[in-house]
Amino acid sequence: MKLITSAQNEQLKHLARLLSQSKARREYGQTVLEGVHLLQSYLESGGKPVQVYLPESKANHQEIRRITGKLPVSLMTWVGNEALAKITSLNDSDDVMTLIDIPHEQVWPKQGDCVVLECVQDPGNVGTVIRSAAACGMPHLILSQDSADVWSPKVLRAGMGAHFLLKIHSRVPMAQWLDEYQGSVWATALGGRNPFNLYEMDLRRPAAWVFGNEGSGISAETLAKVSATVKIPMSGQTESLNVAMAATVCLFEQMRQRM
Repeated sequence: MKLITSAQNEQLKHLARLLSQSKARREYGQTVLEGVHLLQSYLESGGKPVQVYLPESKANHQEIRRITGKLPVSLMTWVGNEALAKITSLNDSDDVMTLIDIPHEQVWPKQGDCVVLECVQDPGNVGTVIRSAAACGMPHLILSQDSADVWSPKVLRAGMGAHFLLKIHSRVPMAQWLDEYQGSVWATALGGRNPFNLYEMDLRRPAAWVFGNEGSGISAETLAKVSATVKIPMSGQTESLNVAMAATVCLFEQMRQRM
């Protein structure tokens, strides 16, 4: 098996660019999975890595042995820990890194269940929404052009493998997609026309849920196109929920009704 000992190696420099630059991820159509858990989730979903980089210091660890037993030797490369530490964003520098091709969905969904994020910019929020969407069996995730890069290291870590359970559509123009979507579109908002109480709605039919920016919420242009706005009842002096929490509440209420 190959061994890389220098961070100046071209393969590692390529990984470093993908880890740090969304432009590079778009240009090459690739990203990097950091850690054993993400690799295992990717393999369980049927994914095929481009290359797996293994920390030399963990050659005899049980988890590493399980991975090497599943993959062809040609897809694996050992890396010296000092070289690995210079490019990883993990606190633990001696972990697996996996180069993959970003799954590319050719056609936007025009009907059926969807989760839509408009200008949601915090990687942790995006990752949490992905986990909740996957847990509720939502098939599609749509992100506007100004949302966080869904294939960045931070979002991938926050998603904890749920990326590979959804069809993800990135950098989608909201106005165009809403014009093409054939079905009900619900948007969480504090105001807006026809506000509905979440717990009084019939959520058993397929629909699209739109969740907006952490500070400004959903844009006026998008609100003008949705079927209705939805309020989550709250007691006390609480005015709003974090976008990831709001999405989780709505999606699990939908799943509860369908069960």
